[in-house]
Amino acid sequence: MEIENKSSNLGKDEILEAYQRIGNYLMKTPVHTSSTVNNLVGKNVFFKCDNFQKTGSFKARGALNAVLSKISRFDNVKKYSGFVTHSSGNHGTALAWACKTENIPCTVVVPKDTPLNKIESIKSYDSNLEFCEPNPQSRVQVANKLASEKNLLLVKPYDDYDVMAGQGTVAVEFLEQIPYLDAILVSVSGGGLISGISVYAKSVNPLIRIFAVEPVGKRLSECIKFKKRNLEDKEPAFLDTKAEGIRTEICGELTFPILSNYVDDVFTVSDEEMIEATKFVFKRMKMVIELSAGAAVAAVMSEKMKLNYPQLKNVGVILCGGNINIDKLPW
Repeated sequence: MEIENKSSNLGKDEILEAYQRIGNYLMKTPVHTSSTVNNLVGKNVFFKCDNFQKTGSFKARGALNAVLSKISRFDNVKKYSGFVTHSSGNHGTALAWACKTENIPCTVVVPKDTPLNKIESIKSYDSNLEFCEPNPQSRVQVANKLASEKNLLLVKPYDDYDVMAGQGTVAVEFLEQIPYLDAILVSVSGGGLISGISVYAKSVNPLIRIFAVEPVGKRLSECIKFKKRNLEDKEPAFLDTKAEGIRTEICGELTFPILSNYVDDVFTVSDEEMIEATKFVFKRMKMVIELSAGAAVAAVMSEKMKLNYPQLKNVGVILCGGNINIDKLPW
């Protein structure tokens, strides 16, 4: 079953409350730099390393805030038999971890083609695992069915204000660490991370640029231009990309209005560019990241960044996760 939040608003206060709520459970992730990247890009580039966060991605922030918020906000949460979600991997792992932290049963619905390393991560937190067909509709249908039949409380992976507030804590930390950022690049799937980051960052510094990074085929810039979440009014599908963490084609009903208001530009990167950027980080920065994070690295190193934004001097890049299958690297 799904419970609506008390408020439909996402603002600076909600994000700061989330930061206080989850702070004792999570690490303040570091910011790394690379002189090689700075020289290549012609800017000071700061990498916010949420690939080092609990469960290996930023998703721990939103999942934990959702669990703790719903426990504290709704007295009747106790009548449910646990939480359920659907995920491409990272959110499922994060919710499984958050539920285990609070001793609450968790069920995660994942597509059959989810990478083995992410399946094993979910299982490691004693979560129940359910498989579905590899398309967005199946994920949602199976999760809703389980919520109804097994009396579970649904936590959506991005279209939930508690989740977005948790993800926004990335920006709280980042702007404390590097307060003079001119722009932040964020990889986008359903839109929860960029919604939280943009709301907080723009409230602190209205002049900061928020750049969305997408795989080929998402067409987010057109969606924003025409103020239409689903350009062709079709059933959503997964994009044809090796970056399974950002293959959601259509942003959420709650996230899209937020990111439409705050995103300043969209960078589209190919799988080849993501792979090369990810390899660069492995080899030169000695960090493990997944392709979803590599997308943002590719964007900051792109010709578009050099040609269109020469005035930007200090640019932040969110390394959103590090859950890549080491036994089956995409190159």
